[in-house]
Amino acid sequence: MLKRKVKLDLDSKMNELKINLENNYKDLAQDALKALQTSLEGYKETGEINEKDYLKYKQKVDSYAMRMMNYHH
Repeated sequence: MLKRKVKLDLDSKMNELKINLENNYKDLAQDALKALQTSLEGYKETGEINEKDYLKYKQKVDSYAMRMMNYHH
């Protein structure tokens, strides 16, 4: 089971990413994506997230990364 603290952190970062994308804030969206990826990998390394939940979030993160691949100035 995913810890409440970890779930809240990842969900808030995911929400920040969505909001920035919806408002077309590309730089902020890229920063939010990097923060989300860093947090997700950090939780995996420390064992705070199990493999099943990691893969679920990783799939969402990868989807956003693909969508944002061509974002630049």
